[in-house]
Amino acid sequence: MKKLLLLTSGGLLLFCMSVSGQVNTDSLTLVSTISKDQLQLGKLQNQLEQKTNNKQDASDKAQNSADKNSTAADKLSEDPNNKKLARKAKREAKDAKKNSRNARNETGNLNELNKDIKDLEKRIANNQAKLNKYIQNGTTKRQASDTLRTQL
Repeated sequence: MKKLLLLTSGGLLLFCMSVSGQVNTDSLTLVSTISKDQLQLGKLQNQLEQKTNNKQDASDKAQNSADKNSTAADKLSEDPNNKKLARKAKREAKDAKKNSRNARNETGNLNELNKDIKDLEKRIANNQAKLNKYIQNGTTKRQASDTLRTQL
């Protein structure tokens, strides 16, 4: 009877230790993933200010180009036969088109960066929650194995 009790408790102890080892490996993997994600998040957040400035500059430039284009078109409408004004209006229209495309691209880049930051923050939070579960489960199992050891 004592042998059976001893073998059962020993097997249970080995089982708890192997599960604890698996939790350790999984938790270390999660810690590593969280650390990498936090580093990536820091890099993305550092880019955020620059992308915001790029977007603002591109928007201002597009607005200025649109204003110049409007002015050139108004002058051309006053004298429609003036080839010099026509060329200038065409040049200003081209610049306005180019700058507005650039502003849209910069806005898209900023939106994509914000989306990446939010996704990374969600992933970090999910991995942190998983890690907390592992820690709680590991603590509970460790307490159970400690209880078994004290009973023996």
